[in-house]
Amino acid sequence: MSDKPYAPACERNRDPILAVLRTRFAECRHVLEIGSGTGQHAVHFAAAMPWLIWQCSDVADNLPGIRLWLDEAALPNTPAPIELDVRGRWPQARFDAVFSANTLHIMGWPDAQMLFAALAAALATNATLAVYGPFNYGGTYTSDSNRDFDAWLKTRDPVSGIRDFEAVDALARGIGLQLLADVAMPANNRTLIWRREPGFNAT
Repeated sequence: MSDKPYAPACERNRDPILAVLRTRFAECRHVLEIGSGTGQHAVHFAAAMPWLIWQCSDVADNLPGIRLWLDEAALPNTPAPIELDVRGRWPQARFDAVFSANTLHIMGWPDAQMLFAALAAALATNATLAVYGPFNYGGTYTSDSNRDFDAWLKTRDPVSGIRDFEAVDALARGIGLQLLADVAMPANNRTLIWRREPGFNAT
């Protein structure tokens, strides 16, 4: 019996996400995954895209579970996971790709703002950012299930909730990112793809 953490949602959404990332990360080499969770996405994506170094990160409490997945897979392109809290210190390295799934609606909005502010220094020139999850548009839910999910999130933690696409895109534009694609995904989710505009000064 395995002690590895397991999220059924990761198994359901990994292939649709991979179909997007395989194209969007085709020219990338070094990916930072923010909020790696169980580590399931990391081993699936790193195995399918061996040209990438897939760097997992998460808060300290989640790192042991991620290590279990990485150690079992024993892939050559998944270094040890690193601790990353959006409120704390970030790695000094720059990445030409960043991926995050189902994180923005879990953290509070001030933390989402901190995340994008820190990305300004973490993204290399021409870097690509991919974010997966549910979003509202024009302040409106895209489905009844998303409305119910948002209500559940807020009963669990009042600062959480589905974010407005326009507000998130404004944060991205503020650090020199241009939206390239907004891809519809199963279960009323989206994958948003931004790319850093050439010549943006992160300082």
